Amino acid sequence: MSSLKFKLTLPSKRSEHAIGYRDGLFLIGSCFSENIGAKLNSHLFKVFENPHGILFNPISVSKSLSDCIENKEYTKSDLFLLNEVWNSWHHHSRFSGITANEALGKINESISKGQAFLKTADHIIITLGSAWLYKLNSQSPHAAGQVVANNHKAPATWFDKELMKPAALTILLKKMVEQLLQFNPHLQIIFTISPVRHLREGLVENNRSKAVLIQAVHEIVESAENIAYFPSYEYVIDDLRDYRFYAEDLVHPNYAASNYVWEKWVETYMNEETQGIMKQVAELQIAMQHKPFFAGSQQHRTFLENCIAKSERLLSLYPYLPLNDQVQFFKQEIAK
Repeated sequence: MSSLKFKLTLPSKRSEHAIGYRDGLFLIGSCFSENIGAKLNSHLFKVFENPHGILFNPISVSKSLSDCIENKEYTKSDLFLLNEVWNSWHHHSRFSGITANEALGKINESISKGQAFLKTADHIIITLGSAWLYKLNSQSPHAAGQVVANNHKAPATWFDKELMKPAALTILLKKMVEQLLQFNPHLQIIFTISPVRHLREGLVENNRSKAVLIQAVHEIVESAENIAYFPSYEYVIDDLRDYRFYAEDLVHPNYAASNYVWEKWVETYMNEETQGIMKQVAELQIAMQHKPFFAGSQQHRTFLENCIAKSERLLSLYPYLPLNDQVQFFKQEIAK
């Protein structure tokens, strides 16, 4: 008698384009990209995230990449003042400032750093969140028809909502990929779709949006060898498929779900050697957070000496690892 099957499982598939510690990883898109970015950062990979902040719609993502490629310099005329704060319609509110110069300083510094990183990056991970666009209308004192990346708590009457058409999105993504590869020909492009539900639009509308993204992204992925799709959306929606894997808002994947997707990411893109390094790096990172009961004791000193030895042994085998700060930290703890 065959056993009952209560769950579908989406197995990971090892990528031909492995990600290692020598690689530069450029991440852009929704908050889910920052979640993966945080995991990569904690394991000390070379990462640059969201030069315009968290972005959800594809037009804003494309605009951000164009700004980096062109090394665009924003001026005061690109900003607007609302509720005593200077903002950019193309940026997350973390780039806003009390003065225009403060905002411009953050914006232009991030673009400059983004351009330099993207030029030599090995992989770019693009996470799309929603195909719904919010456009400024005639009731707004600003440029009507402009797609915004963030509403900056402006009046809802300033915006019109529109769902991108799959054909229009496919054209946009194709142009974006062409621009990226012209700027950095050896770049490996990974698309993924955020499993975060956009309930503000409604459940039916959220599913329409995800369908548009899925259709367009797969058309692009099938068009070239150096473009891949990582199924983070499917891992949460179809593989885990349970509200216990969501936070209390029933919108964002929780810690367990995020870890599950991260494990699939590692299985897909990291070979055994890299995974071995990651494990040792994680142990050192945890050791740095260790709070001893008796600082200065011989037992604690031995613990720190072992950490230094582990760090230096890793550096001797993989001199490109960014472990100098860890070595310095453990040595300073001994010297206290």
